[in-house]
Amino acid sequence: MSARGQRRIDEIGDESRRRILDAAEELFAERGFDRTSFVDIAERSGISRGSIPWHFKNKAGLVVAVLERAIDRAMPPGLYKSVPPLTEVFEDSATLVREGNAGLPFMILTEAIGTTGVVHAQYQDFFARRRDGLELWLRVQRPEGADPETAAKQERAFAVALHGTLVGIHLQALIDPDGFDLDAALRSISAMVDKNLADVWTTPLTPHRRTANDRKARKRAD
Repeated sequence: MSARGQRRIDEIGDESRRRILDAAEELFAERGFDRTSFVDIAERSGISRGSIPWHFKNKAGLVVAVLERAIDRAMPPGLYKSVPPLTEVFEDSATLVREGNAGLPFMILTEAIGTTGVVHAQYQDFFARRRDGLELWLRVQRPEGADPETAAKQERAFAVALHGTLVGIHLQALIDPDGFDLDAALRSISAMVDKNLADVWTTPLTPHRRTANDRKARKRAD
């Protein structure tokens, strides 16, 4: 086969794969992945049912491919390697919430919670990448003279807290989009981070241990 012929075959294969992924993404967002069959995806995509396992092996492989594409849109390479203002990062987050099937990863997450396997592992990787990205964003701003080991622990804790806040806001916006002002919520988080950023490296991570006196005081207040 000529090189030109092989390129054409590859192009057809890439187009088929894209159409399958587009259809699967739409259907997963509409019905969830448990209630979506290869037959449904074939009908929506216009690609034969037999082509789906040829491209993705099985349903788990297709779910992972859909997730990978959605995650790549949410976290383009190099997102945190510079130091963009948090308002810029959050604006991108707000755009993702509003456009297309932005809620798809979280919808699949609700079906995957409590399970094991490739989908669960994919979410572990996604959350780890987001936390690592936020840690990197903090690390490039680390003040000179900070103890590296202590600073790394504090940056990790702050990244986990910030990531959890963003996930919570994202989920609220998907479940109740008219219940609050998404932009105002993200601006509020950005302002709080800007105000307290220096504390990341100066405030020790000492756990609060509730004492017997604390508990008694709480009971009296109740």
